[in-house]
Amino acid sequence: MTPETELFPPGMYVAAGAGSGLREDDEPATSVERSRANRLMIFSGRSNPDLSARIAARLGVAPGAVTLKTFANGEIYARYDESIRGADIFLVQSCSTPVNRNLFELLIMADAAYLGSAKRITAVIPWYPYSRQDKKSAPREPITARMVATLMRAAGIDRILTMDLHAGQVQGFFDGPVDHMTALPMFAQHFRDQGMCGDKVVVVSADAGRAKLAKKFSEMLGCRLAIISKDRPMHNVAEVFDIIGEVRGCDAIISDDIIDTAGTLCAGAEAVMRAGANRVVACATHPIFSDPALDRIEDSVLAEVVVCDTVPVDLLRKPDKITVLPVDRILADTIDSIFRDDSVSSLFGGENQLF
Repeated sequence: MTPETELFPPGMYVAAGAGSGLREDDEPATSVERSRANRLMIFSGRSNPDLSARIAARLGVAPGAVTLKTFANGEIYARYDESIRGADIFLVQSCSTPVNRNLFELLIMADAAYLGSAKRITAVIPWYPYSRQDKKSAPREPITARMVATLMRAAGIDRILTMDLHAGQVQGFFDGPVDHMTALPMFAQHFRDQGMCGDKVVVVSADAGRAKLAKKFSEMLGCRLAIISKDRPMHNVAEVFDIIGEVRGCDAIISDDIIDTAGTLCAGAEAVMRAGANRVVACATHPIFSDPALDRIEDSVLAEVVVCDTVPVDLLRKPDKITVLPVDRILADTIDSIFRDDSVSSLFGGENQLF
Protein backbone atom coordinates (compact mmCIF):
# COMPACT_ATOMS: atom_id res chain seq x y z
CA MET A 1 0.00 0.00 0.00
CA THR A 2 1.42 3.37 -0.99
CA PRO A 3 1.52 6.37 1.36
CA GLU A 4 -1.10 8.09 -0.81
CA THR A 5 -3.49 5.17 -0.49
CA GLU A 6 -3.21 5.35 3.31
CA LEU A 7 -4.95 8.73 3.27
CA PHE A 8 -8.24 6.84 2.93
CA PRO A 9 -9.92 4.25 5.18
CA PRO A 10 -9.65 0.69 3.84
CA GLY A 11 -12.30 -0.14 1.28
CA MET A 12 -13.35 3.48 0.77
CA TYR A 13 -10.83 4.65 -1.84
CA VAL A 14 -8.36 2.85 -4.07
CA ALA A 15 -5.83 5.01 -5.86
CA ALA A 16 -4.93 4.21 -9.44
CA GLY A 17 -1.90 1.94 -9.24
CA ALA A 18 0.45 0.08 -11.50
CA GLY A 19 -0.92 -0.47 -14.95
CA SER A 20 -3.27 2.51 -14.72
CA GLY A 21 -1.40 4.31 -17.49
CA LEU A 22 -0.35 7.31 -15.38
CA ARG A 23 3.09 8.58 -16.37
CA GLU A 24 5.77 10.73 -14.78
CA ASP A 25 7.61 12.36 -17.68
CA ASP A 26 10.02 15.22 -17.21
CA GLU A 27 8.44 16.96 -20.20
CA PRO A 28 4.88 15.63 -20.50
CA ALA A 29 3.00 15.82 -23.75
CA THR A 30 -0.31 17.63 -23.99
CA SER A 31 -2.25 14.43 -24.68
CA VAL A 32 -2.24 10.70 -23.90
CA GLU A 33 -2.97 8.29 -26.73
CA ARG A 34 -4.68 5.00 -25.91
CA SER A 35 -5.01 4.39 -29.65
CA ARG A 36 -4.83 6.50 -32.75
CA ALA A 37 -8.50 7.38 -32.31
CA ASN A 38 -8.46 8.08 -28.56
CA ARG A 39 -6.61 10.96 -26.91
CA LEU A 40 -7.04 12.42 -23.43
CA MET A 41 -6.64 16.19 -23.17
CA ILE A 42 -7.00 18.45 -20.11
CA PHE A 43 -7.94 22.11 -20.48
CA SER A 44 -8.28 24.62 -17.66
CA GLY A 45 -10.55 27.57 -17.26
CA ARG A 46 -9.42 30.56 -15.24
CA SER A 47 -11.17 29.70 -11.96
CA ASN A 48 -8.64 27.27 -10.45
CA PRO A 49 -5.58 26.82 -12.71
CA ASP A 50 -3.43 25.43 -9.89
CA LEU A 51 -5.82 22.53 -9.30
CA SER A 52 -6.01 21.90 -13.06
CA ALA A 53 -2.21 21.78 -13.34
CA ARG A 54 -1.93 19.27 -10.49
CA ILE A 55 -4.64 17.06 -12.02
CA ALA A 56 -2.84 17.12 -15.38
CA ALA A 57 0.50 16.32 -13.75
CA ARG A 58 -0.97 13.23 -12.07
CA LEU A 59 -2.26 12.09 -15.45
CA GLY A 60 1.15 12.57 -17.05
CA VAL A 61 0.07 15.33 -19.42
CA ALA A 62 0.49 19.07 -19.69
CA PRO A 63 -2.64 21.24 -19.69
CA GLY A 64 -3.73 21.91 -23.26
CA ALA A 65 -3.18 25.33 -24.78
CA VAL A 66 -6.28 27.51 -24.84
CA THR A 67 -6.66 31.26 -25.25
CA LEU A 68 -9.18 32.84 -22.87
CA LYS A 69 -9.90 36.56 -22.99
CA THR A 70 -12.49 38.97 -21.60
CA PHE A 71 -13.56 41.88 -23.77
CA ALA A 72 -14.04 45.36 -22.32
CA ASN A 73 -17.80 44.82 -22.05
CA GLY A 74 -17.36 41.54 -20.13
CA GLU A 75 -17.92 39.10 -23.02
CA ILE A 76 -15.65 36.04 -22.99
CA TYR A 77 -13.60 34.65 -25.87
CA ALA A 78 -12.14 31.12 -26.06
CA ARG A 79 -10.02 29.37 -28.70
CA TYR A 80 -8.09 26.11 -28.53
CA ASP A 81 -4.54 26.63 -29.75
CA GLU A 82 -4.05 23.03 -30.88
CA SER A 83 -6.11 20.38 -32.62
CA ILE A 84 -8.74 18.67 -30.48
CA ARG A 85 -10.40 16.71 -33.26
CA GLY A 86 -11.44 13.27 -32.01
CA ALA A 87 -10.01 13.88 -28.52
CA ASP A 88 -11.55 13.02 -25.14
CA ILE A 89 -11.69 16.53 -23.64
CA PHE A 90 -11.82 17.27 -19.90
CA LEU A 91 -12.59 20.90 -19.01
CA VAL A 92 -11.58 21.74 -15.44
CA GLN A 93 -13.53 24.71 -14.08
CA SER A 94 -14.70 25.23 -10.52
CA CYS A 95 -17.50 27.79 -10.77
CA SER A 96 -16.47 29.82 -7.75
CA THR A 97 -16.43 33.62 -7.42
CA PRO A 98 -17.11 35.30 -9.82
CA VAL A 99 -19.68 32.54 -10.34
CA ASN A 100 -21.42 33.82 -13.46
CA ARG A 101 -18.21 34.60 -15.32
CA ASN A 102 -16.68 31.21 -14.56
CA LEU A 103 -19.88 29.35 -15.44
CA PHE A 104 -20.27 31.12 -18.77
CA GLU A 105 -16.57 30.65 -19.53
CA LEU A 106 -17.08 26.90 -19.10
CA LEU A 107 -20.07 26.96 -21.47
CA ILE A 108 -18.09 28.89 -24.10
CA MET A 109 -15.14 26.49 -23.81
CA ALA A 110 -17.54 23.57 -24.25
CA ASP A 111 -19.09 25.15 -27.34
CA ALA A 112 -15.65 25.75 -28.83
CA ALA A 113 -14.71 22.11 -28.14
CA TYR A 114 -17.95 20.87 -29.71
CA LEU A 115 -17.36 22.97 -32.83
CA GLY A 116 -13.73 21.79 -32.84
CA SER A 117 -14.95 18.18 -33.29
CA ALA A 118 -13.94 16.83 -29.87
CA LYS A 119 -15.04 13.22 -29.50
CA ARG A 120 -16.41 13.66 -25.96
CA ILE A 121 -16.57 16.67 -23.62
CA THR A 122 -16.49 16.12 -19.87
CA ALA A 123 -16.90 19.09 -17.53
CA VAL A 124 -14.84 18.62 -14.35
CA ILE A 125 -16.69 20.91 -11.94
CA PRO A 126 -15.43 20.38 -8.36
CA TRP A 127 -17.94 23.00 -7.17
CA TYR A 128 -21.25 22.84 -9.06
CA PRO A 129 -22.80 26.34 -9.25
CA TYR A 130 -26.35 27.24 -8.23
CA SER A 131 -26.73 23.83 -6.56
CA ARG A 132 -28.44 25.27 -3.47
CA GLN A 133 -31.54 26.13 -5.52
CA ASP A 134 -32.48 22.52 -6.24
CA LYS A 135 -36.24 22.75 -5.59
CA LYS A 136 -39.05 25.28 -5.28
CA SER A 137 -39.34 26.31 -1.63
CA ALA A 138 -41.76 29.16 -2.38
CA PRO A 139 -44.02 30.17 -5.27
CA ARG A 140 -42.44 31.70 -8.40
CA GLU A 141 -38.90 30.57 -7.54
CA PRO A 142 -36.49 29.08 -10.10
CA ILE A 143 -34.79 25.70 -9.89
CA THR A 144 -31.39 26.97 -10.96
CA ALA A 145 -29.52 23.69 -10.43
CA ARG A 146 -31.66 22.17 -13.19
CA MET A 147 -31.30 25.25 -15.39
CA VAL A 148 -27.49 25.08 -15.19
CA ALA A 149 -27.58 21.40 -16.15
CA THR A 150 -29.75 22.26 -19.16
CA LEU A 151 -27.30 24.98 -20.24
CA MET A 152 -24.35 22.60 -19.98
CA ARG A 153 -26.04 19.99 -22.11
CA ALA A 154 -27.02 22.62 -24.69
CA ALA A 155 -23.37 23.80 -24.84
CA GLY A 156 -22.26 20.31 -25.88
CA ILE A 157 -21.10 18.85 -22.54
CA ASP A 158 -21.56 15.07 -22.59
CA ARG A 159 -20.61 14.20 -19.01
CA ILE A 160 -20.18 15.91 -15.64
CA LEU A 161 -17.62 15.08 -12.95
CA THR A 162 -18.27 16.87 -9.67
CA MET A 163 -17.84 16.56 -5.89
CA ASP A 164 -20.24 16.54 -2.94
CA LEU A 165 -23.36 17.99 -4.50
CA HIS A 166 -25.67 19.96 -2.24
CA ALA A 167 -28.49 17.49 -2.91
CA GLY A 168 -28.67 14.12 -4.60
CA GLN A 169 -31.44 15.05 -7.02
CA VAL A 170 -29.10 17.41 -8.88
CA GLN A 171 -27.61 14.31 -10.54
CA GLY A 172 -30.95 13.72 -12.24
CA PHE A 173 -31.15 17.22 -13.71
CA PHE A 174 -28.44 16.49 -16.30
CA ASP A 175 -29.39 14.52 -19.41
CA GLY A 176 -26.23 12.39 -19.36
CA PRO A 177 -23.79 10.66 -17.00
CA VAL A 178 -22.86 12.40 -13.74
CA ASP A 179 -19.87 11.08 -11.77
CA HIS A 180 -20.24 12.15 -8.15
CA MET A 181 -17.10 12.07 -6.01
CA THR A 182 -16.93 12.67 -2.26
CA ALA A 183 -14.36 14.04 0.17
CA LEU A 184 -15.75 12.16 3.19
CA PRO A 185 -13.01 9.47 3.18
CA MET A 186 -10.34 12.20 3.31
CA PHE A 187 -12.11 13.93 6.18
CA ALA A 188 -12.53 10.63 8.02
CA GLN A 189 -8.84 9.80 7.71
CA HIS A 190 -7.84 13.32 8.81
CA PHE A 191 -9.84 13.04 12.03
CA ARG A 192 -8.75 9.45 12.63
CA ASP A 193 -5.13 10.62 12.46
CA GLN A 194 -5.99 13.07 15.26
CA GLY A 195 -7.62 10.33 17.33
CA MET A 196 -11.09 11.79 16.84
CA CYS A 197 -13.08 8.57 16.51
CA GLY A 198 -15.00 6.18 18.76
CA ASP A 199 -17.53 6.63 21.54
CA LYS A 200 -16.31 10.03 22.74
CA VAL A 201 -16.83 11.65 19.33
CA VAL A 202 -20.11 12.70 17.72
CA VAL A 203 -20.69 13.74 14.10
CA VAL A 204 -23.18 16.62 13.97
CA SER A 205 -25.17 17.07 10.77
CA ALA A 206 -25.46 20.76 9.86
CA ASP A 207 -29.17 20.26 9.13
CA ALA A 208 -31.77 17.52 8.79
CA GLY A 209 -31.30 17.34 5.03
CA ARG A 210 -27.76 16.02 5.42
CA ALA A 211 -28.57 13.50 8.14
CA LYS A 212 -28.13 10.46 5.87
CA LEU A 213 -24.72 11.60 4.70
CA ALA A 214 -23.69 12.48 8.28
CA LYS A 215 -24.78 8.99 9.35
CA LYS A 216 -22.42 7.47 6.79
CA PHE A 217 -19.64 9.77 8.03
CA SER A 218 -20.25 8.70 11.64
CA GLU A 219 -19.97 5.05 10.57
CA MET A 220 -16.55 5.78 9.04
CA LEU A 221 -15.42 7.17 12.39
CA GLY A 222 -17.24 4.61 14.54
CA CYS A 223 -18.99 7.33 16.51
CA ARG A 224 -22.45 8.71 17.29
CA LEU A 225 -24.69 11.08 15.33
CA ALA A 226 -26.49 14.31 16.21
CA ILE A 227 -28.44 16.79 14.09
CA ILE A 228 -28.76 20.57 14.28
CA SER A 229 -32.39 21.71 14.01
CA LYS A 230 -32.47 25.13 12.38
CA ASP A 231 -34.48 27.50 10.20
CA ARG A 232 -33.50 30.07 7.56
CA PRO A 233 -35.51 33.30 7.83
CA MET A 234 -33.49 34.71 4.90
CA HIS A 235 -30.51 33.85 2.70
CA ASN A 236 -27.19 33.33 4.57
CA VAL A 237 -28.98 33.60 7.93
CA ALA A 238 -29.71 30.61 10.19
CA GLU A 239 -31.53 30.26 13.51
CA VAL A 240 -30.61 27.18 15.54
CA PHE A 241 -33.52 25.76 17.53
CA ASP A 242 -32.13 22.60 19.11
CA ILE A 243 -29.54 19.82 18.95
CA ILE A 244 -31.13 16.43 18.30
CA GLY A 245 -28.89 13.86 19.94
CA GLU A 246 -26.38 13.83 22.80
CA VAL A 247 -23.16 15.85 22.48
CA ARG A 248 -22.36 16.45 26.15
CA GLY A 249 -18.83 15.41 27.08
CA CYS A 250 -17.92 14.63 23.46
CA ASP A 251 -15.70 16.08 20.76
CA ALA A 252 -18.11 17.21 18.02
CA ILE A 253 -17.47 17.29 14.27
CA ILE A 254 -19.94 19.44 12.33
CA SER A 255 -20.26 18.10 8.77
CA ASP A 256 -21.51 20.19 5.84
CA ASP A 257 -20.92 20.54 2.11
CA ILE A 258 -20.48 24.33 1.81
CA ILE A 259 -19.14 27.18 3.93
CA ASP A 260 -20.30 30.46 2.41
CA THR A 261 -20.44 33.35 4.90
CA ALA A 262 -19.88 30.91 7.82
CA GLY A 263 -22.83 32.36 9.76
CA THR A 264 -24.67 29.03 9.84
CA LEU A 265 -21.52 27.12 10.79
CA CYS A 266 -20.53 29.44 13.62
CA ALA A 267 -24.07 29.58 15.03
CA GLY A 268 -24.22 25.78 14.98
CA ALA A 269 -20.84 25.50 16.68
CA GLU A 270 -21.95 27.81 19.50
CA ALA A 271 -25.15 25.80 19.98
CA VAL A 272 -23.16 22.56 20.17
CA MET A 273 -20.81 24.05 22.75
CA ARG A 274 -23.78 25.27 24.83
CA ALA A 275 -25.14 21.73 24.71
CA GLY A 276 -22.02 20.55 26.55
CA ALA A 277 -19.50 19.49 23.90
CA ASN A 278 -15.85 19.49 24.96
CA ARG A 279 -14.56 20.68 21.61
CA VAL A 280 -16.07 21.53 18.23
CA VAL A 281 -14.42 21.17 14.83
CA ALA A 282 -15.97 21.25 11.37
CA CYS A 283 -15.45 19.93 7.87
CA ALA A 284 -16.93 21.02 4.54
CA THR A 285 -15.93 20.22 0.98
CA HIS A 286 -16.44 23.62 -0.65
CA PRO A 287 -14.84 26.70 1.03
CA ILE A 288 -16.73 29.52 -0.69
CA PHE A 289 -15.67 31.88 2.13
CA SER A 290 -17.65 34.96 1.12
CA ASP A 291 -16.96 37.94 3.41
CA PRO A 292 -16.98 37.94 6.43
CA ALA A 293 -16.49 34.15 6.62
CA LEU A 294 -12.78 34.14 7.50
CA ASP A 295 -13.23 36.70 10.29
CA ARG A 296 -16.19 34.78 11.70
CA ILE A 297 -14.24 31.52 11.74
CA GLU A 298 -11.23 33.20 13.36
CA ASP A 299 -13.41 34.60 16.17
CA SER A 300 -15.58 31.48 16.60
CA VAL A 301 -15.48 28.65 19.14
CA LEU A 302 -14.36 26.26 16.39
CA ALA A 303 -11.00 24.63 17.09
CA GLU A 304 -10.42 23.59 13.46
CA VAL A 305 -12.18 23.84 10.10
CA VAL A 306 -11.15 21.30 7.46
CA VAL A 307 -11.98 22.06 3.82
CA CYS A 308 -10.91 20.96 0.33
CA ASP A 309 -9.40 22.98 -2.51
CA THR A 310 -12.38 22.50 -4.85
CA VAL A 311 -12.50 26.29 -4.60
CA PRO A 312 -9.26 28.31 -4.40
CA VAL A 313 -8.39 29.31 -0.84
CA ASP A 314 -6.23 32.38 -0.20
CA LEU A 315 -3.45 30.86 1.90
CA LEU A 316 -2.25 34.30 3.00
CA ARG A 317 -5.64 35.35 4.39
CA LYS A 318 -6.91 32.13 5.91
CA PRO A 319 -6.72 31.71 9.71
CA ASP A 320 -4.39 29.04 11.09
CA LYS A 321 -7.37 26.99 12.27
CA ILE A 322 -8.36 26.30 8.62
CA THR A 323 -6.83 23.14 7.11
CA VAL A 324 -7.01 22.59 3.33
CA LEU A 325 -6.95 19.05 1.88
CA PRO A 326 -6.14 18.56 -1.84
CA VAL A 327 -8.60 16.84 -4.19
CA ASP A 328 -6.40 16.56 -7.30
CA ARG A 329 -5.73 12.83 -6.78
CA ILE A 330 -9.43 11.94 -6.50
CA LEU A 331 -10.25 13.90 -9.65
CA ALA A 332 -7.22 12.64 -11.60
CA ASP A 333 -7.98 8.99 -10.80
CA THR A 334 -11.61 9.50 -11.77
CA ILE A 335 -10.66 11.13 -15.07
CA ASP A 336 -8.30 8.23 -15.79
CA SER A 337 -11.12 5.73 -15.11
CA ILE A 338 -13.53 7.61 -17.35
CA PHE A 339 -11.00 7.81 -20.16
CA ARG A 340 -10.25 4.09 -19.96
CA ASP A 341 -13.92 3.12 -19.58
CA ASP A 342 -13.20 1.61 -16.14
CA SER A 343 -15.49 1.66 -13.11
CA VAL A 344 -15.59 4.98 -11.28
CA SER A 345 -17.53 3.79 -8.23
CA SER A 346 -14.89 1.12 -7.57
CA LEU A 347 -12.50 3.89 -6.51
CA PHE A 348 -14.70 4.28 -3.42
CA GLY A 349 -15.81 0.69 -3.06
CA GLY A 350 -19.21 1.68 -4.42
CA GLU A 351 -19.74 4.16 -1.54
CA ASN A 352 -19.51 7.45 -3.42
CA GLN A 353 -23.31 7.82 -3.67
CA LEU A 354 -23.99 8.86 -0.09
CA PHE A 355 -27.36 10.60 -0.32
